[in-house]
This record gives sequence, C-alpha cells and structure tokens, in this order.
Amino acid sequence: MKLANMKSASVSPLRWLLTPCLAAWIAAGWSTTPVSGQAPDQATAAKMAFDKLDTRARRIVMTIGASMKTAGTEFQAGRFAESTQTLDKAIEQIRVGLSTGSPDLYDALLPTMERIVNARALLEFEGVPVDPFSVPPRPSESGAAMAMAGGKTNPANIDPFAPATPPATPANPVPGTPATGTPATGGVSFVGEVAPILASKCGGCHINGSKGGFSLATFAALMKGPPEGVVIFAGDTVGSRLIETIETGDMPRGGGKVSPAELMTLKKWINEGAKFDGTDPSVQLTSLTKGTTPAPAPMPPEKVTINALTGKETVSFASQIAPILVDNCGGCHIDAMRNQGGLSMDTLARLFRGGDSGKIVQAGRGEQSLLVRKLRGLEGDQMPAGGRPPLNETDIKLISTWIDEGASVDPAQQEMPLNILTKQAWLAAASTDEVTQRRAELAETHFSLAGADSSRLAQHRSEHFAVWGDVSPDLLQAVAEQAESALQKTSVVIPSSQLQQPADTFFNGLASIYVLPRRYDYSEFAKMVEGRSVPTDWQSHWKFDGIQAYVAVVASDRDEDAEIADRLAGSIASLAVASRSVTVPRWFADGLGRVAASSKVKQDRSELAKTQAELITAIGTLKSGKEFIEGKLPPERSDLIAAAVCQSFLTRENRRGFDSILRNLSEGKPFDTAFVASMNATPVAYFDAWLQWVK
Repeated sequence: MKLANMKSASVSPLRWLLTPCLAAWIAAGWSTTPVSGQAPDQATAAKMAFDKLDTRARRIVMTIGASMKTAGTEFQAGRFAESTQTLDKAIEQIRVGLSTGSPDLYDALLPTMERIVNARALLEFEGVPVDPFSVPPRPSESGAAMAMAGGKTNPANIDPFAPATPPATPANPVPGTPATGTPATGGVSFVGEVAPILASKCGGCHINGSKGGFSLATFAALMKGPPEGVVIFAGDTVGSRLIETIETGDMPRGGGKVSPAELMTLKKWINEGAKFDGTDPSVQLTSLTKGTTPAPAPMPPEKVTINALTGKETVSFASQIAPILVDNCGGCHIDAMRNQGGLSMDTLARLFRGGDSGKIVQAGRGEQSLLVRKLRGLEGDQMPAGGRPPLNETDIKLISTWIDEGASVDPAQQEMPLNILTKQAWLAAASTDEVTQRRAELAETHFSLAGADSSRLAQHRSEHFAVWGDVSPDLLQAVAEQAESALQKTSVVIPSSQLQQPADTFFNGLASIYVLPRRYDYSEFAKMVEGRSVPTDWQSHWKFDGIQAYVAVVASDRDEDAEIADRLAGSIASLAVASRSVTVPRWFADGLGRVAASSKVKQDRSELAKTQAELITAIGTLKSGKEFIEGKLPPERSDLIAAAVCQSFLTRENRRGFDSILRNLSEGKPFDTAFVASMNATPVAYFDAWLQWVK
C-alpha cells in the first residue's frame, strides 16, 4: 500500500453504514467472525488444534492474536495506516509460524487468517490500497512429519505465502554476494524491470551520489545497504526498509514518486527472492538500464603482503599519512561510489592492492612508487584530480619517506577503514577537553542540519554528559540527571570498576545528549543528520564512532522524569558499552543496552509471554550465527535476538568470560580478539551454539 497517498485518519462516513454486528466485531479487535459467518465447528476445531500445540506454538498464536487486536483497535480509531502495518506484521508472523508445516498450528490460525481477509476488505472499503492476501492451503500430515525430521516438504509447506513458482536459488542472498540466475517464468527481472525504476527514481541521490552513506550504484551496493544495515530482505517486503521508506513517502525525495505499479514490481521482485539476472553484480546500474552487456566478472584480487612495524619508523601511517589521504582522495578512491582507475584506498589492504595501472606502493622505493609519481605529476594526470590543489612538498615527502622506510603498518590496521583509522589516531593524540570541544562543534552542526536555530541552542553539562537542545534549562538539567542515573544503572552489564573511572575519561570526553521536544523533530534529525528514517516506535537512539558519541531522545517539559528515564535507559547503556572500543559491533552494544534497560523494568506475565513469542518467531527465521552477526535480519528481529544472546553472557557460567571481554576491550584489543580470548570461541561459533541450545 502507498501510505503517502492515504487519506486522513479521520473516521470515514462509510463507517456509520456498517451493520451493528460488524461495528462490534471491529471494536473487539477483529476477534470474532463478521459478515462471512464462521461456522461453529470451525471455531471448535481451532480450539481443539490450539490445545494440541506445544508451548512455543501457543505463544505464536497468542502473539498473532495480540497483533490482530491491536489492528482492530487502530481501525476503530481511524488510524488506517497503523492498522494496515499491524496486519502486515501479523501476516509475517503467520508466514514464519506455518513454515514448520504443522497442520495443528494451521488449524489454530485458520480463523485468524480468514479474519485478515475480511479486515483487508474493510480497509479497501475505507479507500486504503492493500496488498492481496488469501488463505494458503493446509499442509499435509506427512509434510509436517518430514519437516520435523529435517526432510523436504512440498513448496506450499515451505512458505505458504511464497509465489506459486519458488525461486531456484536461495531466498536470502548474502549482501555483496547476491543470488543470481534467470527469474522464474513470469518473474520480475532485475535488469529489465527493477534497475530502471531505481535508476530513474533514486539515481540523483544514490547512484550519482551516496546520500546517507547508501549507494545504489551497483546491485552489490544495493544489497549491502547503508552503514546501519541492509534494506532488502529477500522474500520479506515487510522487513525490507527500502519498501517501508517508499510506502511512507519518505523516499524518494526531490519530487519524484514511485508509482503504485512500480512499487508492486519492487515488492514482487523481493518476494520472488530478490534475484539478480545479470552477469556481474558489480556493474553500474545505469549500464544495465541502457541494455549494455555487462563486463565479465573480475578475477579474484591478488593477495598482498604488508610489512609489519619494526619500531624504527620515523613516520606513522595512522597519524600522519592516513589523514592526508582521507582529506585529498575522498570521493574518488575513498568512500567512492565508483573507484576511479579501479583504485580503492578505503583500507590499507586495498591501497596496497593497487588499481588498473598496477600497484601504487613499492616498499622501500618512495620516489619510484606510482603513488608519489602521481602526486608529483610525473606520470599521467596529477593527483588529486577534480580541481583540487596539488599536495604540498611536505606532505608528499612524508608519504615518500613512509614508503622508503618499508611502508610498514600495524597488522591489526590492515582491514580497518582509513576514516576510522584517522579518527583513532586523532583521539589518541587529543586531550579529553579537545574531544569535548569537537563534540560541541558537532552538536551545533547537527542541530543546524536538522533545521534548528543555533542561536537558541542551549547546553547543560553534568559529570559525564553535555545535554543540548532548544528547550528550557530545567528540561536540560532533568535529562542530564536521568542520564547520569541511567549510566550508573548499567552496572548490570559493565563492571563497577569501569564505571568508577574518572568521569572525563569514561567517554574520552563528555558524551552528548540531543533533546528533541517532538517526535517530528526527532524524525527530522535522523533524516537530515544521519540520512535515514527511524522506526515509528523509537524515541531514542545512540551513535558512537570514537569522535561522535551521542544519544538523541524525545523529551519535553510535559514528560515525567520516569518517562525520560525509560527512554534514555537502553540508549545510554548501549553508548556506554560501545564506548569501550570502536571495534564493538552494534549487535553487542544494542543487545546489552536492552538487557540493562529491561533489568530495571518489571514486565507482567502477558508482556513477558508476548516478548517470548516474538523472540520465538524471530529465531524461527534464523538459519545461522553468521546470518545474524553480519546483520542480515530486519532490525526488529535482530534487536530481540541480540538481547537474548547478550542475556546469556550474564549467566553464572558465562559472566566471568563476559567481564573478560570488556576488560580486554578496555586494554585496546579488537572485539573479535577480545571475544575469542575470553569465550574460547568466535562470535559466530558462540552464536551457533546458543542457537542450537535454544532450538
């Protein structure tokens, strides 16, 4: 459905033409059967089937029932957009549940599936465009038995909502190594149908540029997604953020709109497995849309050897050379949509690999190396190109000297992005006051980007935080107090010895908190500063990359202290964990943040059951630890699973190893190294073992 074109959420006059029976059914949350008249024996069959289910399957049914009730309440209130989204969520939960091929679960859910058909008819009656939905066929007893035994079921039992002709390749391509092949008969072609839509609607921002860190220049870049995670999940339009941003009207910007027919094409392509039917996923999308023949896949890159530090070097790559390259080579060879001359310098390994003209660094031969010759204008076009001024002699001499001395680097830095390497080097040399000042400058820049009047921006400083916002001084102080309290409560995950370290060194300077008084302000901040849309239920989030360290939160003078505390708890805890090292992965920080926040909130039995049922549904979609660690799940599922995994770190058996991870991180060890040394397993291996135990 295209929510951007949806009419106002005010109650339609058609509502009053509904029969009293139908109105009562809506008010009850679509919990009883309306017009079509469900037979009493079907309700009895559903109850009997429910009684046969195990605890896990019963929770799935309860979770879907709760979603349906919420959707009915939203419809009754005239919130048709929210009702439609909740129904989509219920359909996805049903799809995952029925993937086991259980006839009893199917029978228990049959009344709900029929209610969805009627509910969607009501939404269409209100003028809301909705996707078609029909009740899938009942799985056979033999199919269920084969599924339980790990055998192969018929296609309908694998995915009751899958297209009639299932994809011939796996449904979940790995970002960067996408599934390929010819679409099934009648299927959507990426080259012939999807690429032209993306090029015409999104090309200005994401093909010719890389707004929000998201490039659509190639199929591989599309499937990789922006820094915050993938936006296309094959077979799952509900979890695909690309579809969500189009349906809400957030994208594309600049006047262009995706038509309903084009949106349907994109959805169908995703449902069919998001397959690539070209020959090379790294070919430019604009080449595909012009019908040109893609170039053959490149040969695997030659393995490079990089010299380790000897301790005799006079020039440091991290603190002296990397900043020069980042400042002068960005856009063409660093963070480039398309690397000029085939040369990427995003990491040291890629820099040493060279480009179309061969290697650009010859260890021990500074002035003879192609990099130096290009900088001096002695070979081909002088670099940097694009109208940028040439490097001065001092900088070129530094680069030449570094190469003469062996072009040596710390082995741990070989795969680290040069942008991160540069920030780390600056942080290592900067005082905490300098870091705090830099974060203050960033705060003013961020608020200006979000449309705030910088002259009205106020600040309140506490022991660990600088709180910013165009709000009252009392609110800034209240937020600071709640943030300090939330930080101390992270002792459930962070050892007290680390929490007691000097305040100015905990975040390597004061961390920032951005106070946005309205949900609209919060949403605009995310769009303008971070180049992304945030989920509708978020009221705070965090960011940490070493220099940037902030929490953005919705808070106003109307909010009680307890409300502000609840919104800050998870984000403050995640920021505290992430600040232990820039190598901490997001799932680790997010998961521990949720654990810390939930430890202070007592859930009632129904809430706990709902959370557990949603977790079971999320785990049901997971195939391996690698799939989770590499961020290939929708955020809603990933967050639930991350919290459950991180909760396992705090058990009596694992707590000592977990504390060792944080201790190793504080000593400067990379996350993977710290994890293996503490848990005697890689993160993927640990997760696989946890997944096997849970299932």
